[in-house]
Amino acid sequence: MQVGKRIFLQRNLPQKELIAAYKKLPSSNVADCMNRTGAMAPRIRLMSHPHEEMCGPAFTVHNRPGDNLTIYAALKYCHEGDVVVIDNENDNTRAVIGEVMMTWLRDQRHVAGVVVDGPIRDIDSLSNWDLPIYAVSTTPDGPYKEGPGEINVPVSCGNVSVNPGDVILGDADGVIKIALEEASELLPIVQEFHEKDEAKAASFHDGSGNIDWLDEELKNKNYEIIDDFYRPEN
Repeated sequence: MQVGKRIFLQRNLPQKELIAAYKKLPSSNVADCMNRTGAMAPRIRLMSHPHEEMCGPAFTVHNRPGDNLTIYAALKYCHEGDVVVIDNENDNTRAVIGEVMMTWLRDQRHVAGVVVDGPIRDIDSLSNWDLPIYAVSTTPDGPYKEGPGEINVPVSCGNVSVNPGDVILGDADGVIKIALEEASELLPIVQEFHEKDEAKAASFHDGSGNIDWLDEELKNKNYEIIDDFYRPEN
């Protein structure tokens, strides 16, 4: 994807009530209700130690690999509650952000979290932070500040297309994107699914649940149940 030199200040945003509602839901339940799509690749992993889920509108950054001039611009233009989503074009050679920039995002901009499809650094400190920070890896090698780069344009992060304002939800399992135009309609579906999932877990704990459906499902999928040991000739 070609990288330009544009900074867009406007984007469509979800309602704050929508963000608050999604923040109460696990990313796994959301993924299941989205036909198991929308989750960023497992390489995007939690690097810090937050005490609550990350949820907020995407503030997208598309930078030249290994360069962070545009990320510095994001420090100026992002807003409280945003999730800063950084497309580093799958580059894994240089850290594009570290403790100094993260401190500004946490203490001055009060962002909801940061997601980097690339390396970060200063992990000895950042790993203890309450701010949700997701990244691919760490390296002491730092970035250049030359550009180009763009802000609030469609990006690719963790093999997922993210548009400015999309709902970004993250927990210990990883990060998932909910398209802004689908978020309101999806919410009650996930809430109902979550209630049923909680009830199922409770029934499995107290023994009142069952997996009686399994035998029929295995039969329908042509499984063989063999009351014998495996032998090479089998």
